[in-house]
Amino acid sequence: MFRRVLPLPNGDWNDLVDHWCCHPNPFARQFQPKLDECFLGDTFLLVNVASVDRAAVCEERESGSEIRQSVGDSGAQVKMPKDNKTVVCTRCRKMLGDKTSADTIKFYITELLVQPLTNKASERQINKRYLFVERVFAGRLMELSSTQSTFRFCIQGHDGNTYALLWLLNSDTLLVRSHNDPCSDFTAIVNDTVKNKSSIQHCEAVNAVKILYHPCLKGRNKIAQEKWEKNIGVHCMTFPANTCLELLFILASSTASLPPSLQSMNTFKVAFLKLD
Repeated sequence: MFRRVLPLPNGDWNDLVDHWCCHPNPFARQFQPKLDECFLGDTFLLVNVASVDRAAVCEERESGSEIRQSVGDSGAQVKMPKDNKTVVCTRCRKMLGDKTSADTIKFYITELLVQPLTNKASERQINKRYLFVERVFAGRLMELSSTQSTFRFCIQGHDGNTYALLWLLNSDTLLVRSHNDPCSDFTAIVNDTVKNKSSIQHCEAVNAVKILYHPCLKGRNKIAQEKWEKNIGVHCMTFPANTCLELLFILASSTASLPPSLQSMNTFKVAFLKLD
């Protein structure tokens, strides 16, 4: 349980400090929460090590030479994550976050479900992992577009690779699903169907966001990726690599469920992420 929950600045704020200050960076020291404090970032939360049940998580050091490479074939400098210890669940061994310092653990919001301790009646019951990931991504995209007026996002893994380029096209979409066709996100309602009350009950509508996206695995859309990564109007978000792959699967499944004429727009693929 946390006594204080405080928001962190935007993830890119530190890149602009040199333009704000005429003296050395006064914010060079990393933000570190104290006991019973929680700091919220765009895609993660920071907690003090003493606030975590040590029987529930354990630390592992990532191994792999590819992660530590800093120079590409062209000689250009490549951004790579710090060599932090990975925090995993002791039961399922799934990655939950990183240990960024001796006293601080960073948990990714896609790996944890935070619930109020006092109101058990309002606990969210999410049995399927992909539903949780879909809702978290949709919610974060909508919130960031509202608070920061940014609509383009670069999804990067903790391994330093870029997995997808997302363009939030619409955040007030109403998605209609037919129970008779669970694989489809759309249903065609003709006049005769609308008149039949029992047929209407076989459809449900959910709020969703409409996404244009480019997958970036195995060098796909490399030119677009390089342009987006250099554009200050694009917001980069970092998640565990496996979660980025899950997002790509969710997007591809949504695209495949659409009619062929609606699966693409210009060079982008079209998908919907459900909010509820």
